Amino acid sequence: MLYLSAASLFLQGTAHAASAVVTDTGTTAWMLTSTALVLLMVPGLAMFYGGLVRTKNVLGTMMHSFSAMVIIGVLWPLVGYSLSFGHGILGGLIGWDSRYFMLQGIDETIMPTHIPEYVFAMFQGKFAIITPALIAGAFAERVNFKGYAVFIALWSVFVYSPICHWVWAADGFLFNLGAAGAIDFAGGTVVHISSGITALVAALYLGKRRAYPNNVMHPNNLVMTLTGAGLLWVGWFGFNAGSAIASDLATARALTVTQVAAAAGAFIWMIIEIFHHGKATSLGVASGILAGLVAITPAAGVVQPSGAFALGALAAIICYTAILIKSKLGYDDSLDAFGVHGVGGIVGALALVFFIRPAWMADAAAKVGGSWTVWQQLGVQATAVGVTIAYAGLASFILLFLVEKTIGLRISENDEMSGLDHSMHGEHGYGLINLN
Repeated sequence: MLYLSAASLFLQGTAHAASAVVTDTGTTAWMLTSTALVLLMVPGLAMFYGGLVRTKNVLGTMMHSFSAMVIIGVLWPLVGYSLSFGHGILGGLIGWDSRYFMLQGIDETIMPTHIPEYVFAMFQGKFAIITPALIAGAFAERVNFKGYAVFIALWSVFVYSPICHWVWAADGFLFNLGAAGAIDFAGGTVVHISSGITALVAALYLGKRRAYPNNVMHPNNLVMTLTGAGLLWVGWFGFNAGSAIASDLATARALTVTQVAAAAGAFIWMIIEIFHHGKATSLGVASGILAGLVAITPAAGVVQPSGAFALGALAAIICYTAILIKSKLGYDDSLDAFGVHGVGGIVGALALVFFIRPAWMADAAAKVGGSWTVWQQLGVQATAVGVTIAYAGLASFILLFLVEKTIGLRISENDEMSGLDHSMHGEHGYGLINLN
């Protein structure tokens, strides 16, 4: 959090000539590696989601993730970086700095964290890519590709960038809330709650898949889903440990708690399944891994391994319950994007306050010249969560409505029967096609 604060302060106009700050090659090498690891998560997500859908939809589902790499990969250097980390305009609702258009103003810039600003911009760009890709799990198997492409482009500009600015930019109001701001080390609110709530809104707005839940819709390839979960776990080390914007003790702490939380989430999910169904499933292990990883994301810079274990275990219990409730309520969040990312993000963002390092709380109290309690920080966290839910939910509904009424988002029944692979892309992922 402190390192991200320093980076954000710089991006808000604390000028440093290239000659005044020397590049730390070790930190730069780690941040380059972290950037690559976060990008690796996107094909990992494609495999995770692609394995869970029916055979006729595997390529179409994987294209949702890969197209995010392309679309947001273009938008980020054009406007995304500026909107997220530029000077606050419109009362701080959004950022903007014309120097960041096509990143032309940072060609020789070395940041106070001793890395080229190019590296920071690209690292943050990978977060901007994977966040809208997560949403696609909620409406898998039933969306028009053109409509989806337009939706994620608009969502990145009008939902992701403002929330990113509020939480991570130095003049963002959530960044400055309370004694030390809302804690979101690597994206609990910015990434997981924003995408999870959008996923829920999209699932409700677009409605159920044809014949859901009467027809059983089996995953086409759980081997691919498990492989995707493994790639996500590996990539998450860059996601969390890279967010320290350093290569030091803070980095080691973030990496360690990420490992512990992921393992704890999977372990507790397995235990629940054994007691509930008599056997542990591969899908359960994959889901538990993700639940633990999501919950530790906002907390990776402030908790110790014991806290990470608790957050991973708690997320597994609550996310498992949320998925059971989904089945009873009957809404069709196809791949449980809300049940894992939305719910897990909320759990992590709120419950982290009970496991914060005492030294962090002491530093926060010193900033306000008095005391700062866990309950006060919980109020800050709840405010950040509430603002993210309200804004992402409302803005996403408006964007879904506009795209559906203009380009179209929900595919026809005939196209849904044919499958996304054929109807949207004219291809087939496998030789044998099941049109159930």
